[in-house]
Amino acid sequence: MRMIDDTPVRAAIRAAIDAGDEQAIHVVAYCDGVPCIDVWDGLADPATGTPATADTLYNVYSVTKAVAATALHIQAERGVVDYDAPIADYWPEFAQNGKATATIRHALTHRAGVPLMPEGVTPELMCDSAWMANAIAAMEPLAPPGEKTLYQSMTFGWIIGEIVRRADPAGRDLNAFVQDEIAAPLGLRDLWIGIPDRVADRVAVMSNRNDNDPPPPAATLYARSMPHAVDLVPRVFARPDVQRACIAGVGGIFNARDEARFWAMLAGGGELDGVRLLSAERVAAFCSLRDNGDEPDPVMFGMPIPISIGGYWLGGHRVSHPRAIWHPGAGGSIGWADPAQNIAVAICHNRMFNARDPKDDPILPISKAVVAALGREWVA
Repeated sequence: MRMIDDTPVRAAIRAAIDAGDEQAIHVVAYCDGVPCIDVWDGLADPATGTPATADTLYNVYSVTKAVAATALHIQAERGVVDYDAPIADYWPEFAQNGKATATIRHALTHRAGVPLMPEGVTPELMCDSAWMANAIAAMEPLAPPGEKTLYQSMTFGWIIGEIVRRADPAGRDLNAFVQDEIAAPLGLRDLWIGIPDRVADRVAVMSNRNDNDPPPPAATLYARSMPHAVDLVPRVFARPDVQRACIAGVGGIFNARDEARFWAMLAGGGELDGVRLLSAERVAAFCSLRDNGDEPDPVMFGMPIPISIGGYWLGGHRVSHPRAIWHPGAGGSIGWADPAQNIAVAICHNRMFNARDPKDDPILPISKAVVAALGREWVA
């Protein structure tokens, strides 16, 4: 590990905790493929006073989507899938009810037309990958595939996960594929999309700062994409069955060290410590905005979401460079790769929030302190 002065990072973390905005935070950053910052503070379980440690695991919610997308890119790298092929070439049932033209690329970039969770979904049914895949395959698209952005808040995981499983000669689910093809080569022991029993006692206890906020109207596309019964909140995602299920879009439970190492591979153009998972050319292409990537998204109340052609988010005020690829998670979790400056950052925490304005985001000052400590620029 390269030694740098991480005092400002520690101060920013402690300020967020002392303000009551956070409970436990773990920040890990790489620069030029070398770990340079590894700082944690706070309580993994405030009720018992259990402190966070270097080995604490955290729910990262939609940051999981970046790992799922990368699994699919590895298959594309090997010629197992074709981005422009219909999803139905790999998953014939998906062609039902007007989705025959939906392609792999449409799924990656939230244009497959199926952003809504199935009617009647429960936590128990959400843990049943076969039920979810069948229900999503039977849906009618809200718009013809490829026509518009409809953010797949939760369905992304089952669509990408089922493609990976169907295309994999070994038929592995996404968690097994990630363990074998991403975690093992990079030496990651805690990048889980469905935890084993043996690590359950290391998962930080979540709380939700916005728990008393009024819910969005049930009829909105936003609410239907994340129904109350399976919403991205602790009462659902702290359940033992949910934590152990392969919920590939929002169910990731990571350690910050391993998440940062994952992003460092992408920041290094698909290679880290002599292990290459993706070609430099493929990763460079991820730093381009998808066609119509900034169009208003009806699922997200008309907010544009800058989706790259690789399915990651691209640039924006929460990351260090306009060409940084990243993904946020519900409640403020974040990780990113900045190939232009060859830095990678993972910030995991256990006190969720919904920042309506950048000045209310307790993670942003920490992110900026990290980039400054690395000696890199925060490029507007």
